[in-house]
Amino acid sequence: MSSITTEPVTTKRQQNEFVEFPWDLYRDDPNWIPPLRQNLKELVNFVPHPFYARNKVQCFLARRAGQVVGRIAAILNVGHNERYDEKRGFWGFFESIDDTEVSGALFDAVKAWFAEQGIQKMRGPANPSLNHEVGTLIEGFDTPPAFMMTYNPPYYEKLITDYGYEKTQDMYAFWGHINMLEGLDPKLKFIVDEAKSRFNLKLRRMDRKRFKEDVHTFLDNYNRSLVGTWGFVPIDTAEVDKMADDLKHLLVPELTSVCEVDGKVIGSMFGMLDYNPRIKQIDGKLFPFGFMRLLWNKKAIKNMRLISTNVVPEYQRWGIGLVILERLVPDIKKWGVQEVEFSWVLESNHLSRASLERGGAKKSKTYRMFDYAPAETTADNTT
Repeated sequence: MSSITTEPVTTKRQQNEFVEFPWDLYRDDPNWIPPLRQNLKELVNFVPHPFYARNKVQCFLARRAGQVVGRIAAILNVGHNERYDEKRGFWGFFESIDDTEVSGALFDAVKAWFAEQGIQKMRGPANPSLNHEVGTLIEGFDTPPAFMMTYNPPYYEKLITDYGYEKTQDMYAFWGHINMLEGLDPKLKFIVDEAKSRFNLKLRRMDRKRFKEDVHTFLDNYNRSLVGTWGFVPIDTAEVDKMADDLKHLLVPELTSVCEVDGKVIGSMFGMLDYNPRIKQIDGKLFPFGFMRLLWNKKAIKNMRLISTNVVPEYQRWGIGLVILERLVPDIKKWGVQEVEFSWVLESNHLSRASLERGGAKKSKTYRMFDYAPAETTADNTT
């Protein structure tokens, strides 16, 4: 008989155990960055979040002898299933000790919850969707993650695959030094110059005077640009509003770039300062004073992550992304940034990968998404 029991999270006490479990699991791991507790509570809907206006989540805990030894969330992403015309369940926020009995019990709980809704195919991890933190780290355990990137012990991949999950897509993080741009491949420089001469491009930073409007512009451009991207589901209006509110304190106009043609935004890029060392200092607690410590003297933060370069489809083959990056470089230098992480980049995004590699960026971390499907459904498991 198994010594592991699983239970749905329904009480405040269980919610607290779900949130706090990683602090015990990663106690001796110097590379782990704690989550912002408030943000985590929202993303699993312990505190209301607009993602769950139409989607569903059920969290589970695994126990051995009464002690929490694992957790997971089953996520029904209605938008994904409508967009791809399939029945698929997602899971995320997975944490477990190194024990297949524990991970197996957690995946069983997720499978049973989805089976009640007629769903057999599953994918993960997504926390809670591809528009947030995703993927299991499988390469690059020697350094902490960048801001808003996942981290986990090396044994997670085996726990997942031992259950029967298989790789469906990898995402990469690339490392780059500012000096790489000084010796830019002449072919890339030609592409930049050609794009500038071909189109009437206007390049600018985010405007402080219309900050929230510009954040909405970024997110709208994100939705329009990623239409053909693997697994993409547009962010709906309510979630855009939520993201805009969350980002307005974190985004720095100097680390953003907007490209317009005839007054219309066709591309954008934004970098985020790497707040992770400060999040570690405040132990993931924004209140009562953590929020001030997180945002105080942003100029002192010299590492950054370039999160998103988005160009609308009709301009994606013209090197607009390189033009947007070129506009950003002087501001990055002025800020004093030396090293940048470009993340994440889908392995199927050959254009972005090739551009980064030709520019000298080095792949530093690999994150993986996994699919599970019973044998009878494997043949149509193509999304």
